[in-house]
Amino acid sequence: MDNKDDLLVVTASSGENLKLAQRFVAIGKKLQINAKLIDLTRIELPLYNPRVHAETGVPPAAKNLSTQMGAIPRWVICAPEYNGSIPPVLTSAIAWLSVQEEDFRYLFNGRPIAMASHSGGGGMELLLSLRIQLTHLGAQVVGRQLMSNSNKPAQDESIEDLLRRLLQTQPIEI
Repeated sequence: MDNKDDLLVVTASSGENLKLAQRFVAIGKKLQINAKLIDLTRIELPLYNPRVHAETGVPPAAKNLSTQMGAIPRWVICAPEYNGSIPPVLTSAIAWLSVQEEDFRYLFNGRPIAMASHSGGGGMELLLSLRIQLTHLGAQVVGRQLMSNSNKPAQDESIEDLLRRLLQTQPIEI
């Protein structure tokens, strides 16, 4: 691969999902994939609020996040399950990303995205909810997903397989 980043790994946790995201980057490197990691918990992004959006516009951190994410063709999202669904930091980030263009699907439409989770509660509700949301936004969500927990840690072979499947999927120009 060339010198530009081919893969973006996004984490919505500073704990086990950050470690999982770092493993995706490391295994990607072994596969000669240039990967960038974004930790949403380190970005000073306000909670999405339509009133704030209408009054002050899109915050610079959200614009910067959109630019970074838009520059990389394929994503892996590593997130824990929160209360049977998507963690608030990820939901808010997706909301800010979807209001920056006239077409709310702009950043996601046709983009290949894989999902992974390390969750104490299993993670299935997260993966189902996230798949529904990403599909609604037009993403090409990889059929295989990775679900792990302390009793069933993610295997390197599974991470590698998911990365290979993601790389076989070409972004669709909409």
